[in-house]
Amino acid sequence: IFLFCMIMFLSPLLAMVPMAALTAVMLTVVVGTFAWTSLRILHKIPFSDAFVLVLVSAVTVFSDLATAVFVGVIVSALVFAWKKSQEITVKPVDVKGVLTYIVNGPLFFGSITNFNNLFNPKNDPDIVHIDFLNSRVFDHSAIEAINKLAESYEALGKEIHLKHLSQECSDLIAKAGHIVDVNILEDPDYHVAEDALA
Repeated sequence: IFLFCMIMFLSPLLAMVPMAALTAVMLTVVVGTFAWTSLRILHKIPFSDAFVLVLVSAVTVFSDLATAVFVGVIVSALVFAWKKSQEITVKPVDVKGVLTYIVNGPLFFGSITNFNNLFNPKNDPDIVHIDFLNSRVFDHSAIEAINKLAESYEALGKEIHLKHLSQECSDLIAKAGHIVDVNILEDPDYHVAEDALA
């Protein structure tokens, strides 16, 4: 309230304050509010976090705080997406004579390249199952990756079946139209416990 009143009603007096004095006040505020302890742990935290910290500090100095926050959020989001894209793996196992690829990790725009490189349609049998029990399909890019994989198998006269998709994944694929033969019959249907069941 005090600052508001000064800006609204005492601005002619504030204009009389020398800029050098305001600069000194701002430098004092910066020295008092900067997290100096972060410099001591800079070599102990992950490189990506240290990079974001230094980047945001530099943008704040050369631009302004709002721009620095925006840049920090964007870079942090990109770093997070890159880290998650490295987590996707595929483990081929033989389940009752059928080759099943068990997918681990999130499938989204950042991981589709790794996802497509993990399969070998030429050497696989005629029927292949892809198990998404430990994975989730997050966006349209992931749908396109599945579509591209299905086309690779279909071009060789083979077919793939998707298993254990979450309801959200199934809905996402259903909205995208018919892509592959989606097998969700084996997925368990979990119900929420109610007082009537007690």
